[in-house]
This record gives sequence, structure tokens and C-alpha cells, in this order.
Amino acid sequence: MTALLLEGVKVVELGQNLAGPFAGEILADLGATVVKVEKPDGGDDARRWGPPVSADASAAFHAMNRNKLSVVLDLSQAEDRRKLDGLLADSDILVHNLRPGVMEKMGLGPEETTARHPRLIYCDMGAFGHLGPMKNRSGYEPLMQAFSGLISANGHPDGPPARIGASVVDLGTGMWAAIGALAALFRRGTTGKGCVVNTSLFETALLWCGFHMVTYMTGGGLPVRHGTGHPLLVPYQAFETSTGPLVIAAGNDRLFARLAQVLGRPEWGSDPRFLTNEDRSRNRSILLPLVAEIAAATTKEELAEKLEAAGIPCAPIHTVDEVLAHPQTEALGILQRSPGIDLSLVGMPISFDGERPAYRKDAPSLGEDTGAVFGTRDTV
Repeated sequence: MTALLLEGVKVVELGQNLAGPFAGEILADLGATVVKVEKPDGGDDARRWGPPVSADASAAFHAMNRNKLSVVLDLSQAEDRRKLDGLLADSDILVHNLRPGVMEKMGLGPEETTARHPRLIYCDMGAFGHLGPMKNRSGYEPLMQAFSGLISANGHPDGPPARIGASVVDLGTGMWAAIGALAALFRRGTTGKGCVVNTSLFETALLWCGFHMVTYMTGGGLPVRHGTGHPLLVPYQAFETSTGPLVIAAGNDRLFARLAQVLGRPEWGSDPRFLTNEDRSRNRSILLPLVAEIAAATTKEELAEKLEAAGIPCAPIHTVDEVLAHPQTEALGILQRSPGIDLSLVGMPISFDGERPAYRKDAPSLGEDTGAVFGTRDTV
């Protein structure tokens, strides 16, 4: 299978909830052997995030833990810590998002672990980062969206600030950890040495907020909430039609001139108030109500057909069931059926020579691979 680019790479994951398990799943989907180490009293908390779809795991757990093995170790016990250290001896990558300080207390901190295993790539995923006065604090998705400023910039201008609906900080941190691990793995091929890869929820959230930060630091002021709109591009947002909202993205002056033609207002293309994007942004309070009035008098289907014919990007705001049923979603083959239970998951959004990494194995039952991995009959 050509998509198993990491076949032969061994990963140990001490992951809970989202960020750590997602990093492990990326590597597992790419073909690495990922051994997920779980605690004996219930394992990863995400196993109980919702009703079970298999014997001991929710859909949320399956979504972050496919293609992995599961072993149970009680890391409060010296013998199980020795087992873990033995597992690391022939592993390529360690991924963990345990609370700050936990690994150090167990004698498994980054410096001492990489000293024992110099080829190991040690991915340490923290909350606020590995430096600074808050390095020992734990954190979760909504806290990071709040602390980083993301929530302050999100929501409708006439309403309260809002959390971004997807767990972009957790999942983004998992992605950075996987990217860092792969870069370190590439370098190890030349130097023979592993390294410590540090990333954190806060750093990820800062990056996602970076556009607003650079705008502020260059004199643009604090971000204003624009709902579905954009702080710099106008019109670039959803407009209500008689059959629901339609996002119109006239992202440059050429597209706006075409939009003016489609809307039956060709004079807007030469109106000094709307001539350039800077003009439109400055006069958004004038322009947006005019576009909204025209949009409200038609259907999203009719308007979308005209816009698409003119080459103007647009899209309806789909509900989840609508996007699942859309032929484009089906054509991509990104929804992958479980090999063993009644479940479909969204696969990796990447293909290699036209092949998407496969959903090869359901998320494991708690500890189902303990005996096989350690050569014993110990199972939960």
C-alpha cells in the first residue's frame, strides 16, 4: 500500500483526549506502528466521551485512535515504568500530552529520556509551553481560545464573543507535533540523533491569532468581530437570501466588478466609494446593506448559479448532514468505513499518488495489545 509511508517507524503515545491522540493518529494513518499507553482505570478519558459504539469506546475516541495498538501500564509502579522505558529503547518517536511535570516525576522527562535513548524523538505537548511563568499550568481548548485572544475576535458584531466551534487548538497542536516529529525523523537520518520537539496549545492558539496580532501591531487596532465576514476584504461574507444564507467571496477588485454586474449594479464598479478593496472596506457600512438588500430578494440557488457562471466564489452554509450527502464529499472518498463496526470516520485530508491513507483498524479496546507488545498474557 503506497500510502503507508511510515511503515517500519515505531511510535509510543501517552495521549489523552485530543491533542496527543491526534498526533499519534496522524502517524498511525501514515503507516507507523503506534502503541498507545493507557492507564488501567478506564484508559484515555475520551473513551467515555459519549455513548459507546464499541465495547468500551465512544465515537469520539474512535475518531482520534484508529490504526493503533493499546497497552495498559500503571506508571505509578516502578515495574511498569521500566516496561515503558524498554518500549522506548527500540522506538523512534514518543508523543505525550500529559500534564506538565508528570513525566519528570516518573523519571521520564525529555532530557533524561533522550540521554538514555539518543535516537528517540521526544514530542512534548504542553499547555502554555515549556518556558515562562505559566509553563507548569495545564490547559484545555476553551481556555486557550480565551487566553490567546481567539474568542475576542470571533462571533457576531452585535453579540457576545464566541468560541470557534471546532477544537482547532487541540487538533492544530497535534498537527504541529506530528510535523515536528517528521522533521526530526528526517534530520536523524543524517545525524543519527533524535531530539526534543516542544509544542503547546498556547503556541498553536497564538499562531491562529497571528493575523489579528500583526494587524494590531502595525496600527490596525484591536480586531472587530465580523460574524462570517473578514476584517480586510469586502464583500466577503454570508448574505441572507429568501432560501437561506450564501457566502459571497469577492476577494479582489476584478471579482467585485463582476459581482456588481451580476447584482445589476454595474455602476458600483466605477463608484469611488467602492473602487478598490480599501475603499470598500472603509465604506462597508454603506456597501454591505446594499448587497444584502439585493440578495434577500432572490434565492440562494438562483444567486449561486449566476455567481458561479461569472466565476465569483460563493457557497451555501451547509449543515453537517448536507455536506455529508454532497456529491463532492462522496467523490473525494474521504469518509471511510470502519473495518469492524458500524461507523464511518473522516480520513486524512491528504493523498499520495492518488491514494488516501486507509482506515485499516478500529481504535483498540483498552489494553487489547498488552500481551502481544510485552510478550506476556497480561491483558485488562
